[in-house]
Amino acid sequence: MRIFGLSFKVIKTLLTTQYAYMLEYRIEIALWALSGVLPFIMFSLWSQNDVGNSFGLNDIGLARYFLSAFLVRQFSVVWVVFSFEEDSLSGRLSPYLLQPLHPLFRYVASHLAEQATRLPFAIAIAITFFILNPSSFWLPSLPQLFFAYLSTHFAFTIAFLLQSLVAALCFWTEKSSALERLIFVPYLFLSGLLVPLSAFPSNVLKIAKLTPFPYLINFPAKILSGMPVDIFNGFLAQLLWISILVPSVNILWKLGVKRYTAMGA
Repeated sequence: MRIFGLSFKVIKTLLTTQYAYMLEYRIEIALWALSGVLPFIMFSLWSQNDVGNSFGLNDIGLARYFLSAFLVRQFSVVWVVFSFEEDSLSGRLSPYLLQPLHPLFRYVASHLAEQATRLPFAIAIAITFFILNPSSFWLPSLPQLFFAYLSTHFAFTIAFLLQSLVAALCFWTEKSSALERLIFVPYLFLSGLLVPLSAFPSNVLKIAKLTPFPYLINFPAKILSGMPVDIFNGFLAQLLWISILVPSVNILWKLGVKRYTAMGA
């Protein structure tokens, strides 16, 4: 059995070694999980100003949305550009390029292992949220959980491919991570992390939907929180962006490898 050209044995080895590696940094990962509480800060801000009704949400709906946004963010956060840049500058990329395994698969495995390590901390934070806001407690139905799980992984795939595009620029510049800000800023405002997209004016919402950002947080979070959402068109948009980004990353990667010059040790 092969997945994306990789045998099950290779996939298992990649994931187990990366998971063991991530466990060594579990305290740091716990701090990363805690640092992702921006949705809770925004919930506190919006609920105290009683503007949730203008979003079409009461306090309970607002709480469930931002908790869902927090959980989706925990399992779709991407940092490949920073790892790739460090490996490129330190010279670790050179042996990776000589191995019969695309380096990006190594980074995918490290992200998935980090998500598995982060899972208990995210659950603990969610339980704490419910203790502090007992009226917001809910249990999603099995279809909601399935579609939220699927859409979150698609969101992770889109975010990973977007950052891989920027990471591939390391073949041309030493600080491609600085260019990552060009993605982060629109991500922050258009993904639904700060406010549900239903709060946006209709013309802004139309423009936002032409970008991949609403499908990174807003779409999976709405599914998980039980808000009304167009599931078919949402998944269609996610698959469309993945189908655009995969060949784009592949082309840029091949162009970059042709001009790669080893750096560091």
